[in-house]
Amino acid sequence: MADYKKLATSIIEGVGGEDNVLSLYHCMTRLRFKLKNGKNFNKKQLEQLDGVISVVESNGQYQLIIGNAVSEVHDTIVKLYNIAVSSDETEENVKKGNIIARLFNIMSSIITPVVPTLAGSGMLKALLVIFTTYFGMSNEGSTYLILSAASNAVFYFFPIVLAISAARTFGVSIFVSVAIMGALLEPQFTGLMSQVGDIVDFAGIPIVLMNYNGQIISAILAIWMYSYLEKFLKRYIPKLIEMFAVPMLSLLIMVPLTAGIIGPFGVYVGNGIADGITFLTNESGMLTGAIIGAGWTFLVMFGVHWGIVPAMLSNLSATGYDTIRPPVATATFAQAGVALGVFFKAKDKKLKSYAISSMMPALLAGITEPIVYGLSVKYKRPMIAAVIGGTIGGGFAGAMKTTVMAYVFPALTTLPAFMTETFSYYIISITIAFTLTAILTYIFGFNEEGTEKYAKVQKEDNRSLKVKRSSVLSPITGEVVPLQKVNDQAFSTEAMGKGIAILPAEGKVFSPVSGVVTTFFHTKHAIGLSSDDGVEILIHVGLDTVKLNGKYFTEHVKQEEHVEKGQLLLEFDMEKIKQAGYEVTTPIIITNSNKYTDVIETEQKNVKNQDVLLTTVVL
Repeated sequence: MADYKKLATSIIEGVGGEDNVLSLYHCMTRLRFKLKNGKNFNKKQLEQLDGVISVVESNGQYQLIIGNAVSEVHDTIVKLYNIAVSSDETEENVKKGNIIARLFNIMSSIITPVVPTLAGSGMLKALLVIFTTYFGMSNEGSTYLILSAASNAVFYFFPIVLAISAARTFGVSIFVSVAIMGALLEPQFTGLMSQVGDIVDFAGIPIVLMNYNGQIISAILAIWMYSYLEKFLKRYIPKLIEMFAVPMLSLLIMVPLTAGIIGPFGVYVGNGIADGITFLTNESGMLTGAIIGAGWTFLVMFGVHWGIVPAMLSNLSATGYDTIRPPVATATFAQAGVALGVFFKAKDKKLKSYAISSMMPALLAGITEPIVYGLSVKYKRPMIAAVIGGTIGGGFAGAMKTTVMAYVFPALTTLPAFMTETFSYYIISITIAFTLTAILTYIFGFNEEGTEKYAKVQKEDNRSLKVKRSSVLSPITGEVVPLQKVNDQAFSTEAMGKGIAILPAEGKVFSPVSGVVTTFFHTKHAIGLSSDDGVEILIHVGLDTVKLNGKYFTEHVKQEEHVEKGQLLLEFDMEKIKQAGYEVTTPIIITNSNKYTDVIETEQKNVKNQDVLLTTVVL
């Protein structure tokens, strides 16, 4: 304790004293200070302290890397000084970006963890329909009732399921969130209602009773409001009674508020969405279906499809069926058609193999990313074919008011979920999308001139060939990893282009070329550049790190900014990213690889920043 006390005292002195500290919190290895005046921060003094591994200044935050003893040092500082202790910055990151981006990020983080359970329950519900319709299973027998309970549970208790997911997103107590939404499903509460719309009295205030089974919007709105209440209560309630006072007041306030205002509002909005979708289907089903079939792939590419998923779920909850998912399926099967068309049209054996191997995940699991990025976007004309196929297939599905009984990923394996009265129309619509797209892809053709023309150019010195080369330097210091070993199909299959990956030794990304920052994702995990020579490069820090929503990343340049070789682009906290459960392996991709005869990888096993990493070659 004596050593920690000495270190704690020296640290506070180095950061400018107790009065200069706005707040402090720690992660697994770091103390993170927010200071009133950064000029009083003595970095050199802090770096000399025995017990401080390193010091980082990042985005207005001052970080001291302590290591395994960080918790003890943090607790010692808190005991010795009157310093405000803050929590993790999850909530701050949720609030980053413009309002549209924030909305989609929030919906994605809430809905994504729930989707597998929804899909599994939906498929079980669909199989029960098949068993009772075609195999003689009684819908009054105990076997059916037990399996039906299994398939209905997630939908019946959906507000509670969403409360858990939303609580994680907004950074509030999961158990209090469950209690808030669980109160609306509790038998005594539901027993007050003989029919939807009944009005009861709560302390002289009328409350409209609703059925909250399967409700989505009410749950998300309630936990969002609760996140502000919890923060407010923790700010003013003494620590001594916080443990029971915050949950008690949260329930006392949020349950009546949700039952009286938030809940009914959410139900009305959800029903309004379902009615709107029904209206569009009835009035102009063909146009609606055509737009969905044509545009869904692009929505997925930009990540904005999560804004529509709640509408599908609301539709299923309100009516028992959905009319959006069938046109979505035509977009999926159109991409599968692209793969088939490329398979028959391509002359290159590797391209044929890639096409057929990427088609199977699309048909069997609804996974189209390898096709979208490896064929449709890369060769362009197949995407046009897919849009046409999706438009016509989706238009037919919409015109025939095709429905689905559960939320599933469109694929051959999930056909039972579409076995409603419109099943035959569904089969016709996806067949149209798949077949027409395959035929058009074959007819339109594509430029498959590839890298085989000059595969060994780096080992030859044939002066009769006019060769143009461009070097891409390593943006990161670390261990070289072949792209095929990257644990992400979008990269390992070269769907997004040729390249290489690096396992970083430090959390800094430098510009590999002189050129322009063409894309800087708002989540800061990936950056796109276009060199002065025309080489288009994507640097993707870590795998699946988009879910961190910018947390642990610090940008040093802006989109459209011109940068020079070796200029610092981005910093990232490797330890925190790994502690959050994400790999830090960083792919570096030449996204316009098809423009070059070859892309040559370095033969070094380890590279330093600004070593030659990739060389593009054009004959």
